[in-house]
Amino acid sequence: MRIMTVLILGALFLLPAAALAQGPEGLEITTSDIGVQSNGQAYASYLAAPSAGGPYPGIVLIHSFRGLEEGYRTMTDAFATQGFVVLAVGWQTFEQSPSDATVEQLLRDSVAFLSERDDVDPDRLGLTGFCAGGRYTMLFLPQLDAFGAGVAWYGFPYQGETQPVDVIDQLDAPMLIIHGTADSPSPIDAIYDYAGALTDADKYFELKVYYGEPHGFMLENSQLRQDEVAQDAFREMVDFFQRKLG
Repeated sequence: MRIMTVLILGALFLLPAAALAQGPEGLEITTSDIGVQSNGQAYASYLAAPSAGGPYPGIVLIHSFRGLEEGYRTMTDAFATQGFVVLAVGWQTFEQSPSDATVEQLLRDSVAFLSERDDVDPDRLGLTGFCAGGRYTMLFLPQLDAFGAGVAWYGFPYQGETQPVDVIDQLDAPMLIIHGTADSPSPIDAIYDYAGALTDADKYFELKVYYGEPHGFMLENSQLRQDEVAQDAFREMVDFFQRKLG
């Protein structure tokens, strides 16, 4: 069983707002507000993709319980510059707290949406989510075979209609867990317990822990943070998907 645990001290070094969007590929991107059809309704979502080339890996991004804030759009743009087609799906368009079954169907329909695009390789799809989206990543990565890798940001492995820890036995795709030691809603001890359960089940995962960082640390006042911690965490996610999706 391979586990990577790294502790980073989160000092603040503010950088220009476009810093996260500057990647080695330097790809130009196109963006659009779109509707993802699911359960007979159009979910207000956001898409960013390289302007040319491909096919690229496709990523479904699940925002936090606070909604599809501007910071997630900024992150989606930066993600796309790295050679991914990224769909930030607005899962709260019609309900603040939809059922797990509703979210599962929306994710299946998001997979179908990406798979139909000429610039997406349907065999290279990933899932990432933040806060409640982190829980959904932990919950549905094991249950939806379409996803070849996932990154769960400050999720909740022991909450919900079905607890993600209870579906570990179905997990076949590699998962990266990103968390902060000062997370009050989702204490770090629960994440370590979840990591232990993954280890006991012989499931592959990587764990990146940031010392002193609170819940939802990638966004501040609805905007994407641009400091050293945010850049490192973003790079960890991109690198993981590059390694695992090819």
